[in-house]
Amino acid sequence: MSLHGYHVSRKMLKDDPPFYSLIMAAMQKADTENICKLRTAFPEVWAELEKRYNAPMGVIPEDGKIDMDVLAVRIHEMEEK
Repeated sequence: MSLHGYHVSRKMLKDDPPFYSLIMAAMQKADTENICKLRTAFPEVWAELEKRYNAPMGVIPEDGKIDMDVLAVRIHEMEEK
């Protein structure tokens, strides 16, 4: 960790992301050693991340009926911020 890392974490919290979003983000950013730790600590989150990663726009059957056009717009809006 570093002073820079600490301040980046504070900036991330201002958006008030859900806890499991942070865990999924950490899993996607993690090196080999840390992904093993995260997978062990959060196996359900890892399983969902794998399913969503391999699904169109992250939509899995458990989400129910999703308007993919609306979702595409929302994803684009989120990525622009």
